[in-house]
Amino acid sequence: MLYYLFDYLQGDLPGARLMTYITFRSVTAFLLALVIALVFGRKIIDRLQKMQIGETIRDLGLEGQLKKTGTPTMGGIIIILSVLLPCLLIGNLSSIYMLLMIVATLWCGTLGFLDDYLKIRKHNKDGMKGKFKIIGQVGLGLIVGLTMWLSPEITQRQITPVTVSSTLSATPDDDTEPQAAFRSVTEFTQSPDMKSTQTTIPFVKDHNFDYSWLTSWMGSSAQTGGWILFVIVVIVAVTATSNGANLTDGLDGLCAGVSAIICVALAIMAYLGGNVIYSTYLDIMYIPGSSELVVFISALIGALIGFLWYNANPAQVFMGDTGSLTLGGIIAVFAILIHKELLIPLLCLIFFAEDLSVIIQTSYFKYTKRKYGAGRRVFRMAPLHHHFQKEGIEALIDMPRRAMAEPKIVIRFWILSILFAALTFITLKIR
Repeated sequence: MLYYLFDYLQGDLPGARLMTYITFRSVTAFLLALVIALVFGRKIIDRLQKMQIGETIRDLGLEGQLKKTGTPTMGGIIIILSVLLPCLLIGNLSSIYMLLMIVATLWCGTLGFLDDYLKIRKHNKDGMKGKFKIIGQVGLGLIVGLTMWLSPEITQRQITPVTVSSTLSATPDDDTEPQAAFRSVTEFTQSPDMKSTQTTIPFVKDHNFDYSWLTSWMGSSAQTGGWILFVIVVIVAVTATSNGANLTDGLDGLCAGVSAIICVALAIMAYLGGNVIYSTYLDIMYIPGSSELVVFISALIGALIGFLWYNANPAQVFMGDTGSLTLGGIIAVFAILIHKELLIPLLCLIFFAEDLSVIIQTSYFKYTKRKYGAGRRVFRMAPLHHHFQKEGIEALIDMPRRAMAEPKIVIRFWILSILFAALTFITLKIR
């Protein structure tokens, strides 16, 4: 909206050209989202309380757990509104990348809202059946994967500098007029924009992996086979990350804090990969037009920080599935759009550890129950964060000896997320 207004007023209104800069719009989106979350968050929480949309807590024997009964849930609405409003105001809505992120936000938000609605209004403690959640997540994966395959606007460009000075002058933050940013460039080559199944992979010299390499046995149909394989990977990534974020949302501030850290890492990757100067200088994949994603992710970071104002221990509101399913879906789709989906397992290791803890616990319990007549546990409790809260239950993993306070668990998980984000960048440097 404002983006198009300022674009129209260029030349007539001093400063209107600022809206053409990704950095300016990203900072503006961050501040707008933060203010919206802080100001309207309180109003939304009060409204949820009046509507008696409170969390029903089952007694699992965890310290301070029952005190949370009645705390308003569905606070993910705060995050969704705080993200969408800045993007609609200052985002470039003609960008396929921005449109896909808005679709992913609304899609996952609706899925999570329906789940919360069934739990609260229909008194169905299990909410939406798991198979319907999976169908919804697979549907989003198909939309994103097929759009990336078929849309002519989603391309890659290989840029190879031959001689570049070690010092860069003041660099623009968009992909316009790149020559002005180099003090001296003897020669550099760039391919035309092309459709490609290449993606970023760590530890490899050229950073790139092509899905079509795995389907080379298909001969002339290898590229089509590569795209089909890519769509399958997209579906798996969206489903696993969305469910992982959902399971992580069990302690005050845990999911929001971990997600904010992941988003900062993704913002850096998107900015570098969407900027022709930095992608050339750092010899990484350049994705034309993807810099618009930085505006979206900046708004999400602002929304998460604003939401943490109310969600930090002791929480005044829970995000519910409305928020957690949305966050997982957004993170997965964002990583896929910047061709970093194979980095998700390390970057989002907290999410996947929560996923795996539930799978391992359930599988081992069923196996030992069949074999010994009584189920045994690997963790004291799953998902993983509850293992550190619980004591007095026999399990294969018996550390730590004493239960940890909830804020300490949350902060340590945040620290681990920062570590995993740093390791993700390191794996791209080691080649």
